Amino acid sequence: MQPTFDALGLSPALLRAVRELGFTTPTPVQAQAIPPALAGKDVLASAQTGTGKTAAFGIPLLERLAPLPRKKTRALILAPTRELAAQIAQHLTELGKGTNLRVAAIYGGVGFGAQIAAFARGTEIIVATPGRLMDLMGQGAARLDDVSLLVLDEADRMLDMGFLPAVKRIVAKVPAKRQTLCFSATIAPDVLKLTRDLLHDPVRVETVPQSNSTTATGITHTAYTVDQGSKTDLLVELLKDNNIFSAIAFTRTKARANRLAMALEKHNVPAERIHGDRSQAQRTRALADFKRGKLRVLVATDVAARGIDIVDLGHVVNYDVPMVPEDYVHRVGRTARAEQTGDAITFVSRDEERLFRDIEKAVGRRIDRSKTPELPEPPPPTAHQHAAAAFPQRFAPSRNQHAFSGPSSFKGGARSHSGGNRRGR
Repeated sequence: MQPTFDALGLSPALLRAVRELGFTTPTPVQAQAIPPALAGKDVLASAQTGTGKTAAFGIPLLERLAPLPRKKTRALILAPTRELAAQIAQHLTELGKGTNLRVAAIYGGVGFGAQIAAFARGTEIIVATPGRLMDLMGQGAARLDDVSLLVLDEADRMLDMGFLPAVKRIVAKVPAKRQTLCFSATIAPDVLKLTRDLLHDPVRVETVPQSNSTTATGITHTAYTVDQGSKTDLLVELLKDNNIFSAIAFTRTKARANRLAMALEKHNVPAERIHGDRSQAQRTRALADFKRGKLRVLVATDVAARGIDIVDLGHVVNYDVPMVPEDYVHRVGRTARAEQTGDAITFVSRDEERLFRDIEKAVGRRIDRSKTPELPEPPPPTAHQHAAAAFPQRFAPSRNQHAFSGPSSFKGGARSHSGGNRRGR
């Protein structure tokens, strides 16, 4: 029998917030992680993207902080990207509205003033990216002496993005006597090595098989064989099918994201891009416009593969094959969230076949190839494109350069506009 939130022993304020959000049944990661976290134990949890990890650490965090005095920073949550930090802060604000606990998001791309003020007034919960938090610590504006609960969300991505030295320096400023929770879609060996230094006798929670490349069961995977120069034409052709109402298209580089967004606009497809060279205001506006339906395609680099939470996103397009299988998992994890269904479409050029075979091997299945529709002849490749095709690894950026349904359950995030019971994010 599946447990309910009522059976977890939550306070009336949190139960009321959960009910007001329309959710009654915990997801598997929530059902397994919340009880030990409520008991004050360290937790190391891995679960598929979109299964409610934020609530799995957010609910016990709010519950444990509720009886403590206010006006001191009691909890620190580290996240790898601005989008994920903002999303977590929003979810915790919704959950904790009956607790008087304040939440602030700390990330780069915006002014320091409001963030310095958040620390100065003792905001109880800080959600931060490591880089901006290090900046504030260097200014003497961020004091972590009273932190009793530390959360690392998407720890593997923080390591991929080169944040390990910053994370270690931040943790060194947090009291040794604390509770630590580590949540991620994947737990790689280097993450386990890090957590051995950070966690004390943690409860291990795994709701997926031990694989770094497990995708949600509701995703339909499809691939098209296409020349590099015809990928935009193929995307435009597929968008003529009204079954693809909106999609996130992932590119390998920021320059390719810019070119694709502009090309789609020329084909009268409303599109915008989101990547590390865009200001925080531009990224926030693009994401908001996409969620409101003003854009049909959001073009993104892998900086957006974590932290983007969009209700009922039906399609993810891998315009470029990702360099490693783990990035494929996190890209396609933007769809089929909360036990819904979605489509992952990958464009595979001749020079990307090896990368795509690595993905198939990692996810343990052969991905069907669809028949490519008739497309215009691509323009002749430039000398640079010839070289990139011959040496794809040489021209590809490193992962660090990307820095950037039954009973209802709670997984945080916005609710569907379609009504009825559903699982949240």
